[in-house]
Amino acid sequence: MLKVLSYLKKTWVSVVIIVLLLCVQAGADLALPSYTSEIVNVGIQAGGIENQAPEVIRKSQMENLLLFTSDDEEILNNYTLLSKDNLEEKEYEKLVKKYPLLETEEIYKQNKLKEEEQSSLNEKMTKPLMLLTTITSEETEEALKAQILQNVPEPQKSMMQNMTLMDILKSMPQEQLAQMLEEVNKKLDGMMGTVLDQAAIAAVKEEYKAIGMDTDKIQNDYIFMAGLRMLGIALISMVSAVAIMFLSSRVAAKLGETLREKVFRKVLKFSTEEFNNFSTASLITRSTNDIQQIQMLITMLFRVVVYAPIIGIGGFLRVLANSNSSMAWIIGLAIVCIIGIVLVLFIVAMPKFKKLQDLIDKLNLVAREILTGLPVIRAFHTEEREEKRFEKSNQDLMKANVFVNRAMSIMMPALMFIMNSIMLLIIWVGGHNVDQGIMQVGDMMAFIQYTMQIVMSFLMISMISIMLPRAAVSANRINEVLETEPRIKDKKETESFDPNKKGLVEFRNVSFRYPDADKEILEDINFTAEPGKTTAIIGSTGSGKSTVVNLIPRFYDVTGGELLIDGVNIKDVSQKDLRKIIGFVPQKGVLFSGTIESNIKYGNPEMSDEQMKQAAQIAQATEFIESKELQYQTPIAQGGTNVSGGQKQRLSIARAIAIDPEIYVFDDSFSALDYKTDAALRAALEKQTTNKTVIIVAQRISTVLNADQIIVLEEGRIVGKGTHKELMENNETYRQIALSQLSKEELE
Repeated sequence: MLKVLSYLKKTWVSVVIIVLLLCVQAGADLALPSYTSEIVNVGIQAGGIENQAPEVIRKSQMENLLLFTSDDEEILNNYTLLSKDNLEEKEYEKLVKKYPLLETEEIYKQNKLKEEEQSSLNEKMTKPLMLLTTITSEETEEALKAQILQNVPEPQKSMMQNMTLMDILKSMPQEQLAQMLEEVNKKLDGMMGTVLDQAAIAAVKEEYKAIGMDTDKIQNDYIFMAGLRMLGIALISMVSAVAIMFLSSRVAAKLGETLREKVFRKVLKFSTEEFNNFSTASLITRSTNDIQQIQMLITMLFRVVVYAPIIGIGGFLRVLANSNSSMAWIIGLAIVCIIGIVLVLFIVAMPKFKKLQDLIDKLNLVAREILTGLPVIRAFHTEEREEKRFEKSNQDLMKANVFVNRAMSIMMPALMFIMNSIMLLIIWVGGHNVDQGIMQVGDMMAFIQYTMQIVMSFLMISMISIMLPRAAVSANRINEVLETEPRIKDKKETESFDPNKKGLVEFRNVSFRYPDADKEILEDINFTAEPGKTTAIIGSTGSGKSTVVNLIPRFYDVTGGELLIDGVNIKDVSQKDLRKIIGFVPQKGVLFSGTIESNIKYGNPEMSDEQMKQAAQIAQATEFIESKELQYQTPIAQGGTNVSGGQKQRLSIARAIAIDPEIYVFDDSFSALDYKTDAALRAALEKQTTNKTVIIVAQRISTVLNADQIIVLEEGRIVGKGTHKELMENNETYRQIALSQLSKEELE
């Protein structure tokens, strides 16, 4: 898999941008739950008041508050006293609009503080504010006043009866007051932090109202600004996600293009041996379906490799830092459950993933065989048998797919059940914590969001883990093709042809064995094909005729002896240079979709129309081409299915003639021609090839009668060599072949 992914280096810039955008998106997504928490805790519950230390406080209220703390100096150092007398007129007018009470009373305004200083001030003022609020409430004030007056002598009691509680406390001895406050603080220490904070915030809100500030506006402004920040972060996340998907799709598509190109280029270099190892159906599957699997994986891979870990780890750290860590065990439970389900599915479904691609290969193979051999199937009326064969392959693939899909369909509901169960558990435990004052509602909501993010990150990992095995199988299949070294390849340093031996083909003690074969197919093949002469090869079926001519363009490499062209061993020249001088016409004529013109000009698209027409004339194709309405622009269907076998052979021959090679090789290329056309073609070809080497493989004696040299093959060995007349006189094998086709009179 890593070898396939190494091809991503072509798009490394896009990959880097994707990683950066994923970090941005993950950061934005992780920030949103904390804003939700703040809107609920601060914006709704606290009325938009963020700190327990008030922004402004009346001078009289500050004096009362300082009764309940020993940090008088530290608190006052963080405030500045504002009054009508010490402010400039413009500044006073500005502040009095914001703090209407400033017109009649001096107030303290908080200085600009750093985060640590603000936190310290909040801590120092929380308890005093709560005490002050509690004491100044009507019910508490009367109760405390009655409790204090119980221990006061009667003369003082009547005097203190008309005093306020705050006045009584101010008049109390310092030691007695300190003792009373110590007892109260001990009781407050047993209270939860959130209860104290909320009580202090409530006191600050009442103080703001007393000063004349618009607390509704404070709340609305806070929620509005927090909402705007959330929208901004959500917009950043959305833009990042869109850009990531766009770039990921491009990167995946580019990788798919690169892999298809590399596989195709590699396949073009394969010799016939490699094509036998990889079936055509398998190569098609590897070039399409397998690469598609990897392309789909890459589209999702970046989000899992980069985004999921950031969300998972970042969410967990945020839970520990910003929420109540006593509920962290719930996240651990969720992760364990998810991993358990994924592991079970892996163990059950993994073998099927590996089998799927092989079953697709088999289905393609069967379908290709049936479609290619349809005329034969119809001729022998075996449609029903072939339908059953296709149905079996189809059902095997269907069963494997159904099994995998069922496993996946079980996984998603199971994972969703875990997610919903975890959410209920959080609400249950969190509800109790909120009731006990351990945490706030906003913190519980943020915890739910963080937990869902963490769970979703593991869901993403589980989803990619489902795609990964199949993509890994596909990657291995692609690597098999890319890492297969062709048996036939050029040397690092190649030689050039000898211009003095142009067109000379020499077989010197050549032997050949197919890979993994038990014995030699060809043995001790010795002959020379000279320029200006025609060499014919004839023999019974399976004697090795086609194998001999397939060695000339290096479709196979000889396993023994030497094959020389233009005086150079063909292993020492480049395949491109070798095949450039050979006009090869295979036994089965192959045409490409396009036009008659594009097929004849296939070897050299730049050739002139005159050269094309001359080649068609020599190949005896002019008559049927010009009889068509569009002539040379007549469309050719895929595989040449809209022309007859003879027409296909003549166009194949014209294609070889058009490039004007040094050597012509015809591998039984006249078999579909009638005798008249065969004779006319050979006569025209003889004029064209006066200084060319012509090698013809033929089954018909009439095709080789006038050859300058006839090679007779039997069971991979040369059993006769000479002209037709010589072989008729002294070669029994040739004589039997000739007499089986023509009468003695015709042969003479």
